[in-house]
Amino acid sequence: MRIIKRKRGESEYFYLQHSFREEVRVKTQELYLGCSIPKNIEEIKMRFGQEAKKDIYSKLAEIKSHFQNEWARIPKSAREKELKEIAIAFTYNTNSIEGSTITLAETREILENEIAPAKSLKDIKETEAHAKVFLIMLEKKESISEGLILRWHKEIFGETKADIAGKFREYLVRVGSYNAPDWQDVPELKRALIKFTGTQKMNSVELAARAHYRFEKIHPFGDGNGRIGRLIMNYILWHKEYPMLIIEKKRRKSYYRALQKDEEGFVNYFFRRYFSAHKSA
Repeated sequence: MRIIKRKRGESEYFYLQHSFREEVRVKTQELYLGCSIPKNIEEIKMRFGQEAKKDIYSKLAEIKSHFQNEWARIPKSAREKELKEIAIAFTYNTNSIEGSTITLAETREILENEIAPAKSLKDIKETEAHAKVFLIMLEKKESISEGLILRWHKEIFGETKADIAGKFREYLVRVGSYNAPDWQDVPELKRALIKFTGTQKMNSVELAARAHYRFEKIHPFGDGNGRIGRLIMNYILWHKEYPMLIIEKKRRKSYYRALQKDEEGFVNYFFRRYFSAHKSA
């Protein structure tokens, strides 16, 4: 979303322009702002964005309804089995994105049969710990908080990265060409993110996308930010009764490219991935 200026004669006029991809087409909508930019422009942007995405929200509502109906039909014992399957797939993909050498078949062996492959002990332990955190996360609903995020991080990395596990960074980090915010700014940024996740009334799929993007941009930990960010994303989806989204290892490049865009660019990417994953709904 951007503000554009047009001249007519000697006068200047401002418009709010929003472009987004719907199916295979890019749609562009504009809102006239006047001869100057209003003081409440951020509020106007939010309302305009929501109005432009009405069709998207309608499709998301259909996905949610379909998922709830299908989930309600599944017996409790079968639900537990399905959640374990999701845990296996999510754990494999989220760890593989970050460089784990554990395959999908090996992830299943580790989690179902407690059989460890001849692979890195670090990767094995993080596989076990991540799946455990994920399943507990689904069972217990609580507000996203600093304590919750620190607990997840400590439980996943406590045995493999003991020096940074459960601790927000107090040093500068760089991720590729991206310089994360100064560590001294991290406390205020994470407080703003936590407030955002707890107070926003936007669609829950959009909230999950924005929370994930903002968390990755803050990069509050020395390592493990991607895995915690994807947990936050699916925590929001699951407890708002939407089906979750697994970012697959094979789509890692497009996912990383989306994270390099601005927030609106990432949200548009997220919608496309979500519709693709749940197109049968």
